[in-house]
Amino acid sequence: MAADGERIERRITIIGAGLAGAVLATLLARRGWHVDVFEKRGDPRVQGYAGGRSINLALAERGRHALRLAGGDDAVMAQAVMMRGRMVHFADGRTDLQRYGRDDSEVIWSVHRGELNVILLDIAERAGAHLHFDRGLESVDFPGRRATFRDPRTNLTETVDFASLVGADGAGSALRAAMSAEVDLGERTEHLGHAYKELEIPPAQDGDFRIEPNALHIWPRGRYMCIALPNDEHTFTVTLFLPNEGEPSFATVRNGADARALFERDFPDALPLIPNLEHDFEHHPTGILATLYLERWHLADRAVLLGDAAHAMVPFHGQGMNCAFEDCVSLAEHLDRNRDREAAFAEFQAERLPNARAIQQMALENYLEMRDRVDNDDYLLQRDLERRLAERHPDRFVPRYTMVSFRRVPYAVAYERGTVQRELLVELTRGHSSLDTLDWDRVDALVRERLSPLASNS
Repeated sequence: MAADGERIERRITIIGAGLAGAVLATLLARRGWHVDVFEKRGDPRVQGYAGGRSINLALAERGRHALRLAGGDDAVMAQAVMMRGRMVHFADGRTDLQRYGRDDSEVIWSVHRGELNVILLDIAERAGAHLHFDRGLESVDFPGRRATFRDPRTNLTETVDFASLVGADGAGSALRAAMSAEVDLGERTEHLGHAYKELEIPPAQDGDFRIEPNALHIWPRGRYMCIALPNDEHTFTVTLFLPNEGEPSFATVRNGADARALFERDFPDALPLIPNLEHDFEHHPTGILATLYLERWHLADRAVLLGDAAHAMVPFHGQGMNCAFEDCVSLAEHLDRNRDREAAFAEFQAERLPNARAIQQMALENYLEMRDRVDNDDYLLQRDLERRLAERHPDRFVPRYTMVSFRRVPYAVAYERGTVQRELLVELTRGHSSLDTLDWDRVDALVRERLSPLASNS
């Protein structure tokens, strides 16, 4: 009888079979939980991927850690493309590779969202998770613990009992909407005032990449920019980021001809690489950029949110997926440690909410850096000093990008230390055009004074 009680207790229902839903399902199923996953779309392994979201994602150490725990790292990495750093395309035609880390042990990886989702669904199913497709969440009776789903193909509904619901259903979360009808989640959305359009660089005639494959390419132009991420089929996904108003903006660049004129003027070296520019611009949707803030992520022991459903962010630090995967690891661990599910949800929120806020802020800051600073002389000098200090004080001065992407230092700690370090870099380089004129005794003393040793967290 105790075994039956344990089985009933260790049941969970996940809304959303995207990336986070599949990873959480795997982590819990491997721990012996009975996991049901409901997804409003069809099975991408049968119908093909129908995401509508950004095609490429950047995979870093936090995400890889979750994939290792889920048993999916090898399969994912077989299709990932290494990115050593930012390849900056200056307005005058020059290019410069700005490495992310010290060497090829510190890189990030470009992964295709659709391919990744298929791999993760296979792994979840093999782990024992039960996947239910074409089941969109229609309504939730929280007191009665019953959820109703609608099949979009037949319009028929199905009502199922649940112990607890997990919302892994993205920024437009249906579960979050249902929870909001029960309790004030303190929901607030801040739009960036910029949007994006995805284009494509196809393979060269010989089937190879047209430009350096092992880099994230950036064309920074002040208030706007283009980026390009490599795909394993030797294409690049190009993303044009523009303001919603002003010149240029999506208010003035309205069609393919306008887009060509913009590229001829501001991205001339990219233009020959995108033969279907006009078609892509006119047929691909314009993406919205916004940050979602919630004050609470759970409703007693009945429901909890994670990933984009709890803290959608702008994509400029490449951490949205990595943060969501880290949420999955955290929630699985809290559920393991605490059989009181409401307490486990509360502890999960207490741990992850401040870290989500920190990476949301860093993602906003990174947009300014990518579009407006990576080709700036002061910024480049500060980067040189950052690298030098990381060599001289490896236990104290760890670049913020390193803490975020190559280690698992809590985001909040990375943000706080990164702020101190950035102020130090600005202070030390002020009035200098070269590192040769710095007083290194003073530099070292200030680092030791302002930065305590960083405990290893990776």
